[in-house]
Amino acid sequence: MKKLFLSLLALTCLSAAAQHNPILPELHADPDIIADGGRYYIYSTTDGAAGWGGYYFTCYSSKDLKKWEYEGIILDVLKDTKWARNKGNAWAPAIEKKNGKFYFYFSADQGERKAIGVAVSDSPTGPFRDLGHPIVDKRPNGQMNGQQIDVDVFTDDDGQSYLYWGNGYMAGAKLNSDMTSIDTTTIVRMTPRGGSLKDYQYREAPYVFKRKGIYYFLWSVDDTGSPNYHVAYGTSTSPLGPIKVADEPVILQQRPDQKIYGTAHNSVLQIPGKDKWYIVYHRINPAYLDKKDGPGFHREVCIDPMEFEKDGRIKPVTPTN
Repeated sequence: MKKLFLSLLALTCLSAAAQHNPILPELHADPDIIADGGRYYIYSTTDGAAGWGGYYFTCYSSKDLKKWEYEGIILDVLKDTKWARNKGNAWAPAIEKKNGKFYFYFSADQGERKAIGVAVSDSPTGPFRDLGHPIVDKRPNGQMNGQQIDVDVFTDDDGQSYLYWGNGYMAGAKLNSDMTSIDTTTIVRMTPRGGSLKDYQYREAPYVFKRKGIYYFLWSVDDTGSPNYHVAYGTSTSPLGPIKVADEPVILQQRPDQKIYGTAHNSVLQIPGKDKWYIVYHRINPAYLDKKDGPGFHREVCIDPMEFEKDGRIKPVTPTN
């Protein structure tokens, strides 16, 4: 009986370990994460709607990055905005805390084109109040294609914040001190040039962070519905580039032997006060891998450790279950 109990306990532990990824219930994608007040908060695209038709954003929180609690809907673009009420397409949020307030940036459908908005709250769980109009609603000068989606925000050591965005191109600009508008004179196209779908050809989802004086730029390659969807990176000495593509740029990609596919559109978490890092990303739910089942909008959020070489290079991340 004792051996049976121990065997059952071991199986239970293994089962619990196998449940670690994905970390959120149901279907979510395009996650961003923030640490505040001893807790971690994740915001994401609400997935599972045909044609990426989700129209609201939720928040989950955790003390230990393992057990996540549902904090509710923090923004419904059909109800809570004046400019994005035609349909859903509430995608790819970013969160930033500054001067005691939380700024929630998101992509939505303005009607004629995709645009980026911002909502503000005194709490990481809301309620968030929309600005009332987009802060980015057109391509940068000279950019002939692409969408205004996949927003990211980075605040440098000097307190200056920057906005990044773009599908089909990557753009960046300084945020003004109000955090709800950009300095249009600083807009720069930053798209990493070259590469292929096998390595670093830019598609979307820029993400920026800084470590030991180096600015790291991460982005997603290929289509979000492709098993090949993966993360590449480069570095710079400036928050607005230019970006030097890493010699070994691919740092996160599928593991078919583990039924892990389409690992990309990430954010990065540094444990406060420590040189300890995690990458938070989505992958395709393997039950929807066939194109007819809509793999591009049946995704799930995962987290894995991210480590660095002594010279600052990012080590390839092994996505896990």
